[in-house]
Amino acid sequence: MQQNDSRNTIAFFAIAVLILIGYQFFVFEPQKAQKAAESRAKAAAAQAQAPTGPMVPKVVTREVAKAASPRVAVDTPALSGSLRLQGARIDDLYLKGYRETLAKNSPPVELFRPEGAEHAWFAEFGWTGQNIPGLPGAQTVWTKTAGDVLAPGKPVTLTYAAPNGLTFTRKVSVDDKFMFTIDDAVTNAGGVPITLAPYASVQRQGLAPHHGKGQNVHEGAVGILSDGDKGRELRLSKYKDWKKKASQTFASTGGWLGVTDKYWLAALVPNQSEKINASYRVTPSQDVDIYDVNYVGAPRTIAAGATVTETTRLFAGAKVVQDLQGYEKALGIPDFDKAVDWGMLWFFTRPFFMALEYIFGLVGNFGVAILAVTLLVRLLLFPLAHKSYESMSRMKKLQKPMEELKARYKDDPAKMQQETLALYQREKVNPVAGCLPILLQIPIFLAFYKVLSVTIEMRHAPFIAYIQDLSAPDPHTILNLFGLIPWNVAATPFIGGVDALVHLGPLPLLYGFTMWLTTAMNPPAPDPMQQRIFQLMPILFTFIMAGFPAGLLLYWTFSNVFSIFQQYIIMHRLKVDNPIDDFLAKIRGEGKAIG
Repeated sequence: MQQNDSRNTIAFFAIAVLILIGYQFFVFEPQKAQKAAESRAKAAAAQAQAPTGPMVPKVVTREVAKAASPRVAVDTPALSGSLRLQGARIDDLYLKGYRETLAKNSPPVELFRPEGAEHAWFAEFGWTGQNIPGLPGAQTVWTKTAGDVLAPGKPVTLTYAAPNGLTFTRKVSVDDKFMFTIDDAVTNAGGVPITLAPYASVQRQGLAPHHGKGQNVHEGAVGILSDGDKGRELRLSKYKDWKKKASQTFASTGGWLGVTDKYWLAALVPNQSEKINASYRVTPSQDVDIYDVNYVGAPRTIAAGATVTETTRLFAGAKVVQDLQGYEKALGIPDFDKAVDWGMLWFFTRPFFMALEYIFGLVGNFGVAILAVTLLVRLLLFPLAHKSYESMSRMKKLQKPMEELKARYKDDPAKMQQETLALYQREKVNPVAGCLPILLQIPIFLAFYKVLSVTIEMRHAPFIAYIQDLSAPDPHTILNLFGLIPWNVAATPFIGGVDALVHLGPLPLLYGFTMWLTTAMNPPAPDPMQQRIFQLMPILFTFIMAGFPAGLLLYWTFSNVFSIFQQYIIMHRLKVDNPIDDFLAKIRGEGKAIG
């Protein structure tokens, strides 16, 4: 009967997995495609009803879009690209220090791309005023009057003379990392005063398929802004939520705002004492949605013959924590490192990141840094874990007396519970204590997952051998014998969409083994069905964890090894049956070890 129950349990889990896979491919995916089609239809209807809005040109190649205007080259240690003279936009940037993939011939990461190309992303600056003709706009061609290549210490100056007597001068500077400084001056050569207000905008026209799909990272609008009487705070709007709200406005003093991806950021930084009207806005236009963060500064009156100047900064680059914190201190940008999505458990995430960064600076390998931080965490938890494992070991030693109590009082559950509690008291055992190590590790696990998911320092960070990116899943799979068979599992229909199969490599299997051994060393559950479920848990979690970052599996596996070692020492000292002593006894030809 027990064998049949076990067979039925295994069959149940196998059927459940098949049902889940079948539901994913035959129900969920068609439903998702239908919803996407409905969303496109609604966007088209909204566009037809919109009276005004930005018009996006017909999509052309990036090269064609770039060639539509004369340009000034940008060349810094961190950036390459160009500045568009038509509209004086910063719209063509690549990040020199980052590659798209691990391949040797991989191109650098593209940040900005010109309007007209698919998924355009750019920044623009200017002035606005009521009933003032001739203000420069997106189609205005500026004249380069100083500088040939925009580089650190080599600014570029652009000018535009409007027919109404206004002269606009724009000086663009850049540092050796990712910060641009835009000094805009307006000279009024007319005979009457005029009133203008500065504005700045970061605009994204359409999203690539992978944008906004991450569940553990914020992508979309981000900023530190006040709003009326409310103080400055983090203002977030994910792409999907941003689109639903259409427009959000903030009456802020200083702060910053921008558009962020997982690792990259384009952010506007006004003068920190200036009152601005900031907004996150989405505008449907043709086949794409235009995502726009912008601000308009306080109006200022320019007397005849006078000149006013506005300074705005643009951060366009990688969210390197050290760089963000450096700008925060040097330029007074409030909470700039919050552009990194530290999450709700920031009080765990930040210390873990700081520890990883510090140890990485000593050892030069993020994988080794993860092992070292794991060891430090386990040493900090050692006293509490020691008591818990000792209680669990005593629980396992009481397995036979508890079975005798069940047999003796099988017809009297109340008496059996009373005698069981008395047995716990005599042996000084607390059944609940065994849960504490697991409960304590949950927030640590989540914090590690967050750090590995959102910090660019982990991107493409190698460990050893074939693991060259700790932020990505194990690149090998057991299905092609870890690369020995020339079969691209990821490109195989149906199977290629299941991370549990594509990434079931050595590290997930090692994790599964350590989880099984940890479970085997714990006292068994009182109910036979629960015992079978716990026996299947290591297998189930091996498949679940296969798609997680390799660095997270490295942490969890090493943590399991530490737990196994700690628990084995206690069990061996208390002469409690355990699978390690049983295995060693078999090696010595002694049969099962006796506790």
